[in-house]
Amino acid sequence: MDTKIGSLDVCKADNHDVGCLPNSAACAVQNSVPSTTFNSADATLGRHLARRLVQIGVTDVFTVPGDFNLTLLDHLIAEPGLTNIGCCNELNAGYAADGYARSRGVGACAVTFTVGGLSVLNAIAGAYSENLPVICIVGGPNSNDYGTNRILHHTIGVPDFSQELRCFQTVTCFQAVVNNLEDAHELIDTAISTALKESKPVYISIGCNLAGIPHPTFSRDPVPFSLSPKLSNKMGLEAAVEAAAEFLNKAVKPVMVGGPKLRAAHAGDAFVELADASGFALAVMPSAKGQVPEHHPHFIGTYWGAVSTAFCAEIVESADAYLFAGPIFNDYSSVGYSLLLKKEKAIIVQPDRVTIGNGPAFGCVLMKDFLLCLAKKLKHNNTAHENYRRIFVPDGHPLKAAPREPLRVNVLFQHIQKMLSAETAVIAETGDSWFNCQKLKLPPACGYEFQMQYGSIGWSVGATLGYAQAVPEKRVLSFIGDGSFQVTAQDVSTMIRNGQRTIIFLINNGGYTIEVEIHDGPYNVIKNWNYTGLVDAIHNGEGKCWTTKVRCEEELIEAIETANGPKKDSLCFIEVIVHKDDTSKELLEWGSRVSAANSRPPNPQ
Repeated sequence: MDTKIGSLDVCKADNHDVGCLPNSAACAVQNSVPSTTFNSADATLGRHLARRLVQIGVTDVFTVPGDFNLTLLDHLIAEPGLTNIGCCNELNAGYAADGYARSRGVGACAVTFTVGGLSVLNAIAGAYSENLPVICIVGGPNSNDYGTNRILHHTIGVPDFSQELRCFQTVTCFQAVVNNLEDAHELIDTAISTALKESKPVYISIGCNLAGIPHPTFSRDPVPFSLSPKLSNKMGLEAAVEAAAEFLNKAVKPVMVGGPKLRAAHAGDAFVELADASGFALAVMPSAKGQVPEHHPHFIGTYWGAVSTAFCAEIVESADAYLFAGPIFNDYSSVGYSLLLKKEKAIIVQPDRVTIGNGPAFGCVLMKDFLLCLAKKLKHNNTAHENYRRIFVPDGHPLKAAPREPLRVNVLFQHIQKMLSAETAVIAETGDSWFNCQKLKLPPACGYEFQMQYGSIGWSVGATLGYAQAVPEKRVLSFIGDGSFQVTAQDVSTMIRNGQRTIIFLINNGGYTIEVEIHDGPYNVIKNWNYTGLVDAIHNGEGKCWTTKVRCEEELIEAIETANGPKKDSLCFIEVIVHKDDTSKELLEWGSRVSAANSRPPNPQ
């Protein structure tokens, strides 16, 4: 029987992420009433889809035009509450919908058939892995072409053009192919409601000749299917709470750790309520940073095994009981399967399931319900937090830089910490920014996002675009490595075009540093670009954009003052030039352990 969590050969984590409808979406959908009759120009499939998006809280759709979706786009942009955000490529449109969903609770993108669909597929897979409801809309073939044995352009040249659908079946929770008007209403409603209920992406293909056709089912404000909230099994909930309370109340120094599925389960507030009631020391897994308030009096930092924030791992791993809410234990989050956790000491709470130690397990128990009920049953026990306070030593400070000394990354992030407030949000790209941003102390209401499960380099450019579009009142601080930026740089153009005020810190260290620390080779060295020159060319005098290069602390201070002062209403692009070997100590440790996990020899046959 497995006795460790996050260790070699551990059983796969439960991935049944069925949560409740996001609050904003629930209000929008459930409060809608059939009050308006539209004229025939508005009673079309395209306008129905547009109105549906607005109902669930989507006010921006990220698009790339192609001949199969042009008419559909006409009808989407005709909706007063919906803004078209034209992107440079489909991959970034998908990443933008991902970033938008992280803030708004749901996002949407629209692309053309196959060439567009397969381009956006990678971003949709990332959203699936991160439990984000993204509505992926594709302009499909003319409805008359289905079943005709014709070969269409934008396909792979065979009469069967279902390849796109089959690809999306593995990375979406529902697929709707709309090739007639009779069931279009039902298919669209089912797709969107499924995305919201399961917190996963869905695929909707709309025949290119259907979007502009009126139909009686679209003649009034759309009335949604009843989206009944998912309920816990009452007896199962009571049994799970009793068993968990008995387990935790007899522990001497229990702790609780928040995981990334807190978002999908809409259980963040319930998790904090449990922490308030129990007095337990409170930590988060790295991919849950930003989902739990770091100013909570019992917060002890990020639990990430050997690369945890100081003194956090010692408290978590020495506990005699730990409650993990919504964890994902993969090779990255477990630092190459090296976590020092014991399964028999753990309560694992997934969005709809609770497992206590090596058993029992309770299904049909929603995380939010479980945490709220458990809070009423636990004895107050702050032993672990008191132990943390005894051993805690405040962070040191980087060595003071000599005048005009080449900038070090730890000095950079010392200044970044001072920039954070409730009016900012942090986006961290895959790479050393994962580790440097993880050490930032987030003030109340400061946003934080990164893509840990999927870890697709280049994600942050599109995600920054989408997140900033979703919350224009916040100033996004985006940290992107030079290698990642080269993958998706084009959509800085879209940020400028839409008047976004993001500050992008481009970390130029000459290559794929995270991959260097896992396995080095000449393929990790990239061609250096004139990054500020590239962004200046993209800007081309249209819109508000300011760029600069910094090589030392003095230049960094001046750049931050300018970005927050005279250029506070502009997109600011700050290229930070650092040494290729200037990495966080956490990346060095993590990279060596992940490398060891990757290089395990085959098991004997």
